Amino acid sequence: MPRFPALALVVAATPVMPVLAQETITKPITLYVAGTAGGGIDLYARLLGRHLGRHIPGNPSVNVQDMPGAGGIRAANFLADTAPKDGTALTTFPGGPLIEPLIGARNPGYDMSKFNWIGAVSRDVSLCVSWGAGDFKTIDDAKKREMVLAGTGAGSETDTYPLILNDTIGTKFRLVTGYLGTKETFMAIEGGEVNGRCGLTMSSLEASKPDWINDHKVNMILQLGFAKSPKAGDAPLIFDLLKNDADKQLFTLFLTGTALGRPFAAPPGTPAGKVEILRRAFDATMKDPAFLEDGKTMAAEISPTSGEDTQAMIAKVYATSKDVVERAKKLITPAAK
Repeated sequence: MPRFPALALVVAATPVMPVLAQETITKPITLYVAGTAGGGIDLYARLLGRHLGRHIPGNPSVNVQDMPGAGGIRAANFLADTAPKDGTALTTFPGGPLIEPLIGARNPGYDMSKFNWIGAVSRDVSLCVSWGAGDFKTIDDAKKREMVLAGTGAGSETDTYPLILNDTIGTKFRLVTGYLGTKETFMAIEGGEVNGRCGLTMSSLEASKPDWINDHKVNMILQLGFAKSPKAGDAPLIFDLLKNDADKQLFTLFLTGTALGRPFAAPPGTPAGKVEILRRAFDATMKDPAFLEDGKTMAAEISPTSGEDTQAMIAKVYATSKDVVERAKKLITPAAK
């Protein structure tokens, strides 16, 4: 006779609940890069790709594939329309494609607020730079005479920033656009085809061309961000040069993409369970000593934003007031011609 017959009866009558299988990803993951090999976006994607897989249940391999074109819009459309929605596709972008659906003269066919954001690796500042041996040493020089800049295509920061700066602070930038990616703009600057570039993030410069910084091969003439980087010397911050709230609201719209440096997204329609494990794997990777040490060797800026916070920031951008959006459209219309 058992000492606790009632308890024994309850236990015996309790149904055995099935054990839920853990969500996994076992197929290879591809990180699509909206840029060219050797650029900052590409280098950060490869850094993440070397470490992300071991933090994902199923331990998939992670491969990096460059997908340049139209300043990142080609890769955004691929993610929206074609990429597999099973957790095996991620894409990373420059800031331009983030707001192209809002302000572009054409409909690019995607809405980034619908993407599933996994996280952003760094909080960045964008730069206007000039070749060190040239005549443009400060932003004031670019207000006095025409300065030729390299661009990568309509919708990219390299093409939109010069137009906005000409309107708001009186620079005399002239854009030569159509370069395939960051690597090609660097070659144009070094070869004397152009005087410099706007829309070059500090993290990209450090990862791709550390000698430009260490050997003072370029002048950093303007910082485009919400806070100054101590690595940019005396270069002024754009918000210190703006004279009215309307101009500040305009730059807030454009610079959110820079504040979310190296963001990664999964396609719309990716199951919530897959998004969750990718976000948690991203968070774990950002704290992984091996990842941090690897990043240190390439002078990578690691100051991450979670997937949830990235999602919220992008949702806020897509809720920007109509007046600000319409002004932005009018300013950058020449970039889409």
